[in-house]
Amino acid sequence: AEPMAHALTPSASGGPLAAGLRQMIAVLQRERQALAALDADDLIGAAREKNALCDALAEIGPHVLDSETRSLAETVRQLNEVNRRVRNLLAANVAARIEALG
Repeated sequence: AEPMAHALTPSASGGPLAAGLRQMIAVLQRERQALAALDADDLIGAAREKNALCDALAEIGPHVLDSETRSLAETVRQLNEVNRRVRNLLAANVAARIEALG
């Protein structure tokens, strides 16, 4: 996967915060696909993209969330939580298999 630019892509609606949140949703969806495929390169790329987006979103500063950005932020939170659980399950599976070897 190609690394994404660190600057937020302009959005037709919702401003830079909504644009950044939409980009984060896309990255989290790619991360989930990489987890399913056990693709380490894509996982590393997704982690870098998430960090870059977090930095870009932090530069925007705190905003009062409107209904659109609140909904986007909730989707980001949910996707990130699902991916975290999948990562934890994969790690637990590997740990159990290593334990079984010993």
